[in-house]
This record gives sequence, structure tokens and C-alpha cells, in this order.
Amino acid sequence: MIRDIDVLAREWADPHVAADHELARMMDPPAPWERVVVLGDSVAEGLREPVPGYRDLSWADRLSAAFTFARPGAVLFNLGRRDLTAAEIRESQLERALSLRPGLAIVTAGGNDALRRRFDPDAFADELRALLTPLREAGADVLTFDLYDWTSNPYASERFAPIFGPHLTALTEAIREVSAEVGGMHSRLRDGAAAQERDRFSSDGLHLNARGHGIVATDLARTLGNAGPGGQVPLRVFAQGARPAVEEGPGS
Repeated sequence: MIRDIDVLAREWADPHVAADHELARMMDPPAPWERVVVLGDSVAEGLREPVPGYRDLSWADRLSAAFTFARPGAVLFNLGRRDLTAAEIRESQLERALSLRPGLAIVTAGGNDALRRRFDPDAFADELRALLTPLREAGADVLTFDLYDWTSNPYASERFAPIFGPHLTALTEAIREVSAEVGGMHSRLRDGAAAQERDRFSSDGLHLNARGHGIVATDLARTLGNAGPGGQVPLRVFAQGARPAVEEGPGS
């Protein structure tokens, strides 16, 4: 036990990484979602590098534990798989996600699209819209989030950074716009208190490390806690004559 306390001392002392019960408290009043599904690529799958002094958990692992604290019986399904573009995520995960009848869908997509030299933000936005809209129409709340600014990544490839960095910025702008359009929640990770700290990244130059995942989980929990009464956000009508699947919460 003493060795465990010593090993985790850095995480416990980190003001930007909350413990599981603290994440649950951030989502107070009790999180309304009993069924949560995560869709996406390697960011969703949780690829990371261990960091001494931190639990080797992905952001989704940490949120899964927090949901259990906040609402006993809650379950999180993670469909994320590495190397997928936004179109491939929609094609391979959307139907499965809808079949799980989630109250909340957490979606991260576009990193692999942005790696392409000819990245088209408008085409990506269309794919993301096609991914989020059916989830919203089915009655699920949706949470998206920024991908970090690459200028703070000390492992970023000198060859690809001049291309990938601007692509990630354009990608993040598209995600914010589409999320707002469909009435989703969005976590602005780039505005977070630790967003410019350089020790959040894995040495592969592409993914976050265990500390970075802890920071993301903390920022996402904070966004969910600020979502409003009942965790609901305004539901937009997607097409003329479409019926909202969820009523707006009081005060929304």
C-alpha cells in the first residue's frame, strides 16, 4: 500500500488531473447518463505512453470509473479503433453505437484525416455531421472535443508539423462548428489550464501520454458538469418537419 501511494504521488499532486471520485463530483448533480458510448479513432481507443507516477489509464477508462461513481450501474462502451478516418468511423461504428441506445455519445474523429497532405475541412465537416446527426436524432446527447494545438508538442515531427499543425487547427474549428450546429456539447481543450504544457505527449509525436489522458478526462468531466439541468443541451431540428427526439431541459 505504501509503495502504491508513493508511485501515484505525482498524479495525486497534479492540479490538472482529477481522481475518479473528483471527476464524478464535477458531473454533479448526478450524471443522467446510464449508457455512454465512445466512438472514434486511436484517441478514443486510448493509445498512450505510460508516465511514472500516473495510472496508466485512458481518458475513457477514467470517465468510465467516474460515471460508475456518479451513477451506479452506468456503463460505458468504447468502440474506438485506431487508424480510422471520420468516414470509416461512421461506416464501422455508428450502427453499433445506435444499437446500444446511448444517453450520451462521446465522439472524437478527424486526426487521421488531418494527417493527409490534402486535408479538406469542409469534407470532414460533412462526415462529422453525418456521424453526429443520427445520434442526436436518436435522442443521445453528444460530446465532442478539441484536438490539441501541436505547437506545444516537443515530439512533433519537424517534417510534418508545418502541415499537421494548421490541419489540426482547421479540424478543431470544424468540430466546434458542427457540434454547435447539432446542439452538442463541446469541450474546448485548447483553452484548458494545461493546454500549453509540454509533458502531455507520447514520444511517438502523435498521441498523448498517461498524464495527457488524465487532463483530457478532467476537462471532459468539467464540460459535462456544466451542460445544464439534467445534462441536456438544446436539441436542434435537423431538417424541415423533423421531430426532436429529446425535449429541451428546463432552463436550457
